[in-house]
Amino acid sequence: MAEQTGTTTWPELGMSLYEALTGKGAEITYEFNNLEVYVPSAASPSAVHAKWIVNGIVKIRTKETK
Repeated sequence: MAEQTGTTTWPELGMSLYEALTGKGAEITYEFNNLEVYVPSAASPSAVHAKWIVNGIVKIRTKETK
């Protein structure tokens, strides 16, 4: 029997859920309340970070096309 490995991070869980639902007419809804995201100005240790605050709903819809 093959060894099964599980999801270990939130991004992996989100990606596996999205992959499972893609093409099945599914909708994934995320709702944020004062989510703080620090966005770097560059990919370096000395980058300046801008603080973004997200409030609201993000919907990801999938639709199977023929």
